[in-house]
Amino acid sequence: MKSLGIGLIGTGFMGKCHALAYGSVKAVFGDVPAPRLEVLCDVPADKAAGFADQFGFARSTSDWRELIADPKVDIVCITTPNKVHKDMALAALAAGKHVHLEKPMALTLEDARTMRSLADKSLGKTIVGYNYLHNPAIAHARGLIAEGAIGRIVHFRGMVDEDYQADPDLTWTWRATRADAGLGTLGDLGCHLVSLAAALVGPVESLVAETRTVHATRPVGEGSGEHRPVENEDIASALLTFENGVHGVISTSRSAWGRKSYIAFEVHGTEGMITFDQERMNELRLYQNRGPMAEQGFKTLLSGPEHPPYGHFVPAPGHQLGFNDLKVIEVHEFLRAICEDRPAVPSFREALHFEAVIHAIAEAAAEEKRVFLK
Repeated sequence: MKSLGIGLIGTGFMGKCHALAYGSVKAVFGDVPAPRLEVLCDVPADKAAGFADQFGFARSTSDWRELIADPKVDIVCITTPNKVHKDMALAALAAGKHVHLEKPMALTLEDARTMRSLADKSLGKTIVGYNYLHNPAIAHARGLIAEGAIGRIVHFRGMVDEDYQADPDLTWTWRATRADAGLGTLGDLGCHLVSLAAALVGPVESLVAETRTVHATRPVGEGSGEHRPVENEDIASALLTFENGVHGVISTSRSAWGRKSYIAFEVHGTEGMITFDQERMNELRLYQNRGPMAEQGFKTLLSGPEHPPYGHFVPAPGHQLGFNDLKVIEVHEFLRAICEDRPAVPSFREALHFEAVIHAIAEAAAEEKRVFLK
């Protein structure tokens, strides 16, 4: 496998996360050449230059089209606001580049389908940044379910909550508009929960839902008397039916005081249950109805080298992986997929289902009806 050149568009939280991951994947795993950090793009130009120096990129630009056209760039990483995902991804795929895109794929389901369609025809590989899927604890949960450790799956219950929009006095931002952000908590948080539900239980067949906007308007600036409307949802809940007949309940809120990264789920089986909470991301809890009733109870499985690829980061359990480590695992999956000429997980094709579910939730809530995904 040859070394691949990285072009990064965006220098916010996720831009830095990508830079750290591509910069360390060789040191962590050892079985891929070190990617070359070639071009960083942001606006204005002086901001791009400063972050290129900080992140270790060879050069910078304020024109994302120039980055995509650069012959030394093999992988285009898109960590920008949602409204430009589609144009950037389509341009990169048309240029034959591999695309590492942060979620959601696009503002609308139609745009996401267009992106998937071009990806299917393109020489470039794709991956969408659902990094929670790459947690070794989640991989172990999938293995336990597959081997029948909790029997036949009958129910999935999940929540994903944060409090970054809980304060009514927080100022209005682009995240409040459909033109810039698309969906609200569904596009920002709910899609992560959907990705986990699909990975653990399977595709969703149909659903009913409700959504709410907690704060109808927000001040334009701190202390400002002018307010602008919030166009998308703060809270969403849905009853799901999976294709395999399993029943599910999910909810998401960006206005839940005290929650920081509360991505929690329960998978109920006929012989036990698995539970997880992302705020304690190195722990998995398992209940099995075996042995004397007086001795049955949940046991906590602490992630360690026995849960690959944890051991590539630290050699002993209890030392903990973090959020940025999951992105390193995601980057490694992408590089290996390119090397092995196979689809990465999750590619645009898989991620399109996650997008279809969150848009179905919005549709079901707006039209007060059950929505079928096929």
